[in-house]
Amino acid sequence: MAKYSVHQQPVETLLSWIKSGEIAIPEIQRPFVWKSAKVRDLIDSLYQGFPVGYIITWRNPDVKLKNGELSAGKKVLIDGQQRITALTAAIVGQRVLNKNYKEINIRISFNPLTETFDVLNKAYENSPEWINNINPIINDEISITKAIKQYLTENPEADEDLIEERIENLKRIKNKQVGIIELDHSLDIDTVTEIFIRINQKGVVLSNADFVMSKIAADEQHGGNKMRKLVDYFCRLIVDKEFNKHIIDNDKEFAAHEYYKGLKWMANGSDDLYVPDYIDVLRVSFTYKFSRGKFSDLVALLSGRNFETRSYEDEIAERSYQTLSEGLNDFTNQTNYQRFIMLVKSSGLIHQKLISSRNSLNFAYVLYLKLRKDGKSETDIQHFVKRWLVMSLLIGRYSGSSESAIDEDIKQINEKGIEAYLQQMEQAHLGQGFWDFGLVSDLETSSINNNAYNVYLAAQCNGNATAFLAKDMKISSLIEQRGDVHHIFPKKYLNKHNYAPRLYNQVANFVYTEQATNIKVGMMPPQDYMARVKEQITQGVRDISSIDSEETLKENLVINDIPVSIMQADYSQYEDFLKERRQLMAKKIKQYYEQL
Repeated sequence: MAKYSVHQQPVETLLSWIKSGEIAIPEIQRPFVWKSAKVRDLIDSLYQGFPVGYIITWRNPDVKLKNGELSAGKKVLIDGQQRITALTAAIVGQRVLNKNYKEINIRISFNPLTETFDVLNKAYENSPEWINNINPIINDEISITKAIKQYLTENPEADEDLIEERIENLKRIKNKQVGIIELDHSLDIDTVTEIFIRINQKGVVLSNADFVMSKIAADEQHGGNKMRKLVDYFCRLIVDKEFNKHIIDNDKEFAAHEYYKGLKWMANGSDDLYVPDYIDVLRVSFTYKFSRGKFSDLVALLSGRNFETRSYEDEIAERSYQTLSEGLNDFTNQTNYQRFIMLVKSSGLIHQKLISSRNSLNFAYVLYLKLRKDGKSETDIQHFVKRWLVMSLLIGRYSGSSESAIDEDIKQINEKGIEAYLQQMEQAHLGQGFWDFGLVSDLETSSINNNAYNVYLAAQCNGNATAFLAKDMKISSLIEQRGDVHHIFPKKYLNKHNYAPRLYNQVANFVYTEQATNIKVGMMPPQDYMARVKEQITQGVRDISSIDSEETLKENLVINDIPVSIMQADYSQYEDFLKERRQLMAKKIKQYYEQL
């Protein structure tokens, strides 16, 4: 049995399907990113009779209604949204959202004398040779006889037969064929994704989350289209506070909805740590409310899938939309969101660059929302969420097949409880071998995006540690100010002694220190600059360092997990120094984890 059908339809029919809702175009898909010139080229290709590629639709399954009748599923546009939007903009005259979420008109003009299309500008607007806007002619807003007569009046020397022929050809654009590939509802998301990638020559990545967004945006019966706006608008407000005015001015219906009341706080709120995108919002809301981790399950549930009977029921679809709505409201709730961000920062993970796994943060928020809903105490919530977050970072829990890991974790937590399952994970992944060997090995790297190193920095921030050779400056302040890491054994010094970048850029050779200190250290070997620091302390001079006593200097080395051997170290002891410091850093991480 064929899993898809391929056929051709005239542009006019395609646009009528969209208008009637037979093909559902998500109301606010990603903003229209085509340049106006590309719209012109599409119209020109249709005029010339050139192929314009295929659009791909995926038919939703037929849904069993409460009265037992079957309701035919809509076709949802999977690929070709930009082309469809271009057609509706140029031919129907519909306004589109640009990349700044501003509504704009795209007017295509036509010169019948040269059979040339172009984007309308002032020059063409003032030229009698150009028809300013093609859509009234193609869209039957003006009769073809009137259009021809008007053009000839303004261009009396033009060949009447030629102009008549070319304006008639312009009108025939709506009869030109567009290819449609209709995928059967029995295909799963992974198969549809594979088909999309193979057909789309650019190999554009299509995620399962995109299917969910298309699915909910095309739904009006259960309010899915407004949920889509909730997701898009919330993510936009995080990074663009001015967008709130756009909502109020241009989407009054949504501005009067309960969803807007729940998210408008972000117009004055701030978040420079999490900054979720639409995939993150969907993932957290879905996993938290449905206790599942795979987006394919969400698409099935929103379609009304009964996993036991393998049929589709409207009651299940209705319940699933309501459940997703609750999850989205809880995600965007100001109290939930801000308390979660505060919780993460209080663990020492104070900056985005310390959290290399977005899904670790996503699952931590899932856990936070779940434990709050379950009535756990604030103390327990803090403990379990912080531990889970740091544990998942240390072991790279969500670095591979994240959906499968998320699916397993939420189901295991539901079955066993967070305390028992966390303990099981710790016994399996954080045994003594991990702390003594595995973690030390993880720190043997030159990548500052390394999870172990970032957790070490979080431990330093959590302990309010002072920067290397600084009396008062905190490491957390330098990280927040986007300060750079510096080398304990200066890189130019090591390079001079034939150490390759992979060796002198080891994370165990990195510290946060004030820039003035780094400049004054220059190329000096550790034994030289440390001797000078001690000498300046004795003399009461604060030059290289702001530290004013040898006792404070010793404490500073301990705080920064720097072996005392640094006092006499030169390049010949460098690799031994690295081994010793990695062990001290691993010990710090373990102590930090245990007190979370």
